[in-house]
Amino acid sequence: MTNKRSKIILVDDNMTNLSMGKNMLKTFHEVYTVPSAAKLFECLGRFIPDLILLDIEMPEMDGYETIKRLKSAENFADIPVIFLTAKKDEGSELEGLHLGAVDYVSKPFSAPLLLKRLETQLLLAAQKKVLKRHNDDLQTAVQQKTRQVTGLQNAVLNIVAELVEFRDSVTGGHVFRTQKYLQFLIEQLAREDVYTAEISGWDLDFVVSSAQLHDVGKIAISDAILNKPGKLTNEEFEKMKTHVAIGVDAIERIEATTAEHEFLRHAKVIAGTHHEKWDGSGYPWGLSGRRIPLEGRLMAVADVYDALISERPYKKAFTPAEAEEIIEKGRGAHFDPALVDIFHKVSGRFREIVAQHREESSQSRAFRHLVAV
Repeated sequence: MTNKRSKIILVDDNMTNLSMGKNMLKTFHEVYTVPSAAKLFECLGRFIPDLILLDIEMPEMDGYETIKRLKSAENFADIPVIFLTAKKDEGSELEGLHLGAVDYVSKPFSAPLLLKRLETQLLLAAQKKVLKRHNDDLQTAVQQKTRQVTGLQNAVLNIVAELVEFRDSVTGGHVFRTQKYLQFLIEQLAREDVYTAEISGWDLDFVVSSAQLHDVGKIAISDAILNKPGKLTNEEFEKMKTHVAIGVDAIERIEATTAEHEFLRHAKVIAGTHHEKWDGSGYPWGLSGRRIPLEGRLMAVADVYDALISERPYKKAFTPAEAEEIIEKGRGAHFDPALVDIFHKVSGRFREIVAQHREESSQSRAFRHLVAV
């Protein structure tokens, strides 16, 4: 026996059996006797025992119905139950084991046999608890490691995205803002039950993080084009458009060196299709309608909106209201009509991000002015 005294609840409607059972067990265990299933559940409301000895043949609620209730309750399902019965038939024993009993003990009790059965089942229960703790600890360790890997992954993505933004001096904050827009759009899709089949298998963190790489190909575009203080010529625009293929190629090179492809798959889709248009007039492949992957259609809304509300050397920044009107005018031409509806549902949240960006930009300009003075 273990030194620790286990808590045992003995359930039987026969007072003689309760008295005899308690006398057999009390030297080694804390024994609590109850005459019915109802009293058992009252006890379980006060404490959880290490094991239950349960009579089968009881009035009002028999042992079979009692164990069904125990196993269906999350708090009680793991308590080992040994049936006590005067029945000798194999069918009754099989039914009890099928319902979740760990063992059977026949009445009248044999003290040595009853104690030995208890010892075996209590030892097994203790081992299960140790194994569960070990599994829980292992799961926690895996989750911590996953968070570390995800954190490293996001840090690398952030650095790459910042390198692109550092070269493209007119799009400061674009990556952060478009990530937030994309998150708002996807969350609203889920709330509205739109494109459920497409997004049901997505990991939102992966999709949003991967969006940071949507313009990674710009890192190979010359500064003369990337930072030109004016509208691009047709030839320059054709050069600019190559950033899509360059970005896809860069992501594929990363894919070839890692076993983790989920966020890279989303990144490649977004980088490769966010300039496609619903009517087929976009680039690089001229895809149309739902042939454009959903990630690309979502990013098109986020990307264009941010370009509209941002100041460029060749244009002023549009107000959020003006940007919303332009997005609406692009319904069915540039943008998926269903996503335009979703956009209008979250446009208020887009405006909050814009206001935050403009406040930070104002503070930054004021700081630079003070430093210059």
